[in-house]
Amino acid sequence: MIHSFQFQNQNVLLDVESGAIHTVDDAAFAIVQAIERGEDPYSAGIDANTVSEVLSDLEELKSSGAFGTETPTAPEILGGSAIKSMCLHVAHDCNLRCRYCFAATGDFHGERMLMPFEIGKRALDFLMERSGTRHHLEVDLFGGEPLMNWDVCEQLVAYGRELEQKYNKIIHFTITTNCVALDDEKIDFINREMHNVVISLDGRKEIHDALRPTVNGKGSFDIILNNAKKLVAGRGDKEYYIRGTFTRKNLDFLKDVKALTSYGFNQISIEPAVLPEESPYSLLPEHLARINEEYDALADYYLESRENSDTWFNFFHFMFDPDGGPCLRKRINGCGAGTEYVAVTPDGDIYPCHQFVGQQEYKLGSLDHPALRNDLQEAFLGCNVCTKDKCRNCWAKYYCSGGCMANAVLYGGSLETPHEISCKLMQKRIECAIGIYLAER
Repeated sequence: MIHSFQFQNQNVLLDVESGAIHTVDDAAFAIVQAIERGEDPYSAGIDANTVSEVLSDLEELKSSGAFGTETPTAPEILGGSAIKSMCLHVAHDCNLRCRYCFAATGDFHGERMLMPFEIGKRALDFLMERSGTRHHLEVDLFGGEPLMNWDVCEQLVAYGRELEQKYNKIIHFTITTNCVALDDEKIDFINREMHNVVISLDGRKEIHDALRPTVNGKGSFDIILNNAKKLVAGRGDKEYYIRGTFTRKNLDFLKDVKALTSYGFNQISIEPAVLPEESPYSLLPEHLARINEEYDALADYYLESRENSDTWFNFFHFMFDPDGGPCLRKRINGCGAGTEYVAVTPDGDIYPCHQFVGQQEYKLGSLDHPALRNDLQEAFLGCNVCTKDKCRNCWAKYYCSGGCMANAVLYGGSLETPHEISCKLMQKRIECAIGIYLAER
């Protein structure tokens, strides 16, 4: 399978199965596109001798395995009981009331509650017992807003350090926070103990305050920005990223990226909101052309900025490493939700991931009855880019790994039906990422 596209002034051909990337002249590009459409390449309006030469070159590439590689038979995806990542919902409550919140402003469509330390402790024990031979484990302190349950966060990290010694493992703790309740003591602890920090900030003040008000309806931008700057300034070379969201209210989200870089942040992600169609903030098919234009403009800005050390920044969705990326199993099977990754709620229920929390039909088990549902785990393991009809013949399948399974269930109706708009946006971001990779070589 071949995918052809243009990025800036480059004609790009991606051989999907081999991962080989080629840049070609206009004539070769037109010929390949004619082949992709199932047309006679000699009807592409190119001189016949040139067509013959290009076809000969393509045959040579094909014989080397770098072009036109056929889709292989779906490999067997072997599973196992080892869990390496856990999302600990230390708070089903939040001090913000974000308009687009997938977690229903923090309560996950249920009761507002905080996780008792004893539940979190048992969750970490569960992770250790189910991690098999995995040496490096990941735990995300999540909400809602985890800083609302700060004492338990500290206790869980301390207990995790004890477990590291007991089991000879390493836990990489992450905290996802809106920074509203940050103070100097919390900042010092986070920067000492957290492998990564995800900070929720949407960019421009007017956009952020319109979409992320506090409980009393006031803007949260000024508080968050000041606290986030202080937190990031103390992280040194440790990982963090600013995680923003764009909706139909800010399709000009390049301005939000520029705002974030102007505040001094250089690790940035701006994610598209995924919402029901009836939401006034949802992204709809009629918005796709405008969003694609914005991604192109963002790619241009990204390349310009990276040429200057004073303006350099990293954009999460433009990260692309064709030689050192995930293994084939990961590319096929995705995030590992329900198999390698689970989420634990404040009352000890276990779900495939944080976005499935509250969907009772997808509850895997609980800490009281930790024998996880084999039927669900097998369903998640068996749901991959080789089994989904819409993924099998998609050129982007090895880069998106089938997309978010929670969004597939919520908006497609089943694990096997990816969210179509998310697919389109992912494809555009991948094209930009490949184009940027070529431009920077």
